[in-house]
Amino acid sequence: MPHSHAHSHDHSHPDLKGKKLLLSILLNIVITVAQVIGGLISGSLSLLSDALHNFSDVLSLIVSYIADRYSKKDASVTKTFGYKRAEIIAAFVNSATLIVVAIYLIYEAILRFTDPHTIKSSLVIWLAILGIAVNGFSVLLLFKDSKSNMNMRSAYLHLFTDMAASVAVLIGGLLMKYFEWFWVDSLLTLLIALYLIVMGYDLLKSSFKVLMLFTPDDLSLEVIHDAVCKIPEIKNIHHMHIWQLNEQETHLEAHVDFYKDVTLSQFDAVLTKVEEVLFHDFGINHVTIQPEHQKDDPKDIIVQD
Repeated sequence: MPHSHAHSHDHSHPDLKGKKLLLSILLNIVITVAQVIGGLISGSLSLLSDALHNFSDVLSLIVSYIADRYSKKDASVTKTFGYKRAEIIAAFVNSATLIVVAIYLIYEAILRFTDPHTIKSSLVIWLAILGIAVNGFSVLLLFKDSKSNMNMRSAYLHLFTDMAASVAVLIGGLLMKYFEWFWVDSLLTLLIALYLIVMGYDLLKSSFKVLMLFTPDDLSLEVIHDAVCKIPEIKNIHHMHIWQLNEQETHLEAHVDFYKDVTLSQFDAVLTKVEEVLFHDFGINHVTIQPEHQKDDPKDIIVQD
């Protein structure tokens, strides 16, 4: 089966990405430990929920870091794609844990509403300020990479929600200190948790689609079919599969029916045209085509095996 590659990969300072993640991991471990101790001493559930959130971040950042390292490993005879999907799996695991943590926090917050606790608010305020400072720094660190990479985006989202949660905890701490509104602690816990579920679900869905080899949302098989069929030598394109290996690589494989019984060199010339259409119009950068002429097989765009 003739196979072709039209590469367009972004190799911008990959090691820098790993170093940024490592620094974020160390900073988050410091915050998590401080918030757990502070939450237990002060009796603040929102501080503990923020600590739990931070701890899930430490885990997710570690997973992201390992995935980032693994995704750079070369392909081998037994792993022909290498570990290019490691980052997608990391994004899936991270978002799933985020949702589980959030559901537990909602349960705890509802219990607290019925029985508000007195909370040492000064400690809550200082630890919230620490959380804002450290997470804010980490967010700035990962902002650029988060635009182009699902794994880095999951790490960035974790840290950004942490920063938002710390801001909420700070406001709550001030309200508890000056007005003794201790129920605010439970309300904040609920809001942080709901926010986690919304953010986590979106990422869970997009990483799940990649893992399940679904056709990317922005590509239509019918439109691609019509575009390829405009090439004069091609009668039909069918038995199509389109999937993402990771965020940089989109693959297409299909059977192509030719009007004439072409030679291999003629086929190569047509294949180049197909690649150009697929890459320039649809961003598909790995193409595998099976050429056919008067072959008796189903000609549907999708053929159920």
